[in-house]
Amino acid sequence: MPNPTRIFNVNWFRRDAQGHFLWPGFGDNMRILKWIVERARGRAISIESPIGWMPRFEDLDWRGMEDFMRQQFNELMSVDRDAWQQELLFIRELILSSLWRSPQRWGLAPE
Repeated sequence: MPNPTRIFNVNWFRRDAQGHFLWPGFGDNMRILKWIVERARGRAISIESPIGWMPRFEDLDWRGMEDFMRQQFNELMSVDRDAWQQELLFIRELILSSLWRSPQRWGLAPE
């Protein structure tokens, strides 16, 4: 059973060598959301990647997207270790900066 604390993570704004988005668009995000819900219910397969659990090409509903090829999907789901390390360091710095500017103990304002 996949570890529920690890997330599925992908950059939907990645571009190919010609500068085109790899993922077709926001309207197709429901395909991924459907897989996420099915996975949470134990009815979908996932594979572990260095950044979390991901679907295989055949795990998604491609009806109406016959022109989206497995090669595009594989490129979209690939993990560039160096790019991810840089991204994580950047996110870490943002969080540390935010914590540094916050009060020692932060809480929600009473209603």
